[in-house]
Amino acid sequence: MSELQAEIAIATARLIADEGLSWGAAKHRALKELGLPPRTALPSNDEVEDALREHLALFQADTQPAELRALRETAMRWMDRLADFDPQLTGAAWRGTANHFSDLHLLLYSDDPKAPEIALINAGLSPDPGAQERDERGLPLTTLALLLPCPALKQQVGLHITIHGSHARRGSLLPDARGLSLRGDRAALRALLESTP
Repeated sequence: MSELQAEIAIATARLIADEGLSWGAAKHRALKELGLPPRTALPSNDEVEDALREHLALFQADTQPAELRALRETAMRWMDRLADFDPQLTGAAWRGTANHFSDLHLLLYSDDPKAPEIALINAGLSPDPGAQERDERGLPLTTLALLLPCPALKQQVGLHITIHGSHARRGSLLPDARGLSLRGDRAALRALLESTP
C-alpha cells in the first residue's frame, strides 16, 4: 500500500467509525477531504479494515467493545429466533469492527425465499423489502430490513437479512485469503460471545 493509500485508509476508517458512513461513501468522502481527484487509487477493503481496527483501538477503546458485544448479543437472539433458516452473521458485527453506528447483517438459507418473511410476520413483525442484491450468478436475492430494539445501546439497530437458496450454504463458512471467516453461524457466534468479556 502506498503512503497515499494509507492516508486514504486512515481517513476512511475515521469516517466509518465516527460518522457511521458506509465503506464506499467513506472512501469517496475521504478523497474529497484530502483534496484528491475521484480517480485516485483507493485502498483495499482489507487495508481499510486494518485502519478501522487501529482507529477503534485508539479512539473508541472505552466504548466499542461493549457496543460490539451488545450488537452480537442482539444478533444471537435473532439468529436463535430464525434458527430454521441456518442464519449466519456477517459484516462488522461478525468481524469485530462494529460500534453503535453499525447495523446487523444476517444471511438466511431457504429454498422458499418467502418462508423467512412469513416467519417474521407470524412473529408480529413487519419487515420491509431491503436493498436489491444479487447472487454469484447475477440472480436477484430476497432481502428484508427491520429496525430492532437494542436495550443495551438504548437505540434501535437495523437488521438486514439476505435470503439465499439452501445450496449456497456449502462452503459459506470458509475463511478468506487472510484466514478470517467472512461470516459465522450460531455456534461460532456463541463461542465468540463466551470467549470475550
